[in-house]
Amino acid sequence: MNQSKNTTKKPKGLIEGERAAIKARVQELKADEANGESAVLAAIAKMPTPYRAMGERLHTIIKASAPDLTSKTWYGLPAYAKGDKVVCYLRMNPKPPYNDRYMMFGFNAPANLDEGTMWPITFALKELTAADEAKVSALVKKAIR
Repeated sequence: MNQSKNTTKKPKGLIEGERAAIKARVQELKADEANGESAVLAAIAKMPTPYRAMGERLHTIIKASAPDLTSKTWYGLPAYAKGDKVVCYLRMNPKPPYNDRYMMFGFNAPANLDEGTMWPITFALKELTAADEAKVSALVKKAIR
């Protein structure tokens, strides 16, 4: 039998975006906690319009809903941590490795959102309505209980 061979080659090693994320993470580990807020605001400032304004608003909602969470970057993403554990984060990066089409608001394992056998932990946002703001606030409050 004559079988055609798949000639598509997988790239070896990390792609440029993955290398950038790793470099960002190394810098984050070196930074002290006092720089967390400014690093988060700088990461949000890099987001494309109109997501930048959405990121700023989400930052304000998260900080108001859970003032005890520490702002920090996590793999270059704006994130909010309890102790050294990232509870929630924002992501809007249209470049590799993410290739995002919209803002993502997500939670990590330390968030207390477990409900039943399955629950959402990442949300896609194309815009931020008043109802969305209320939902984000409620989820953040629930996540840190």
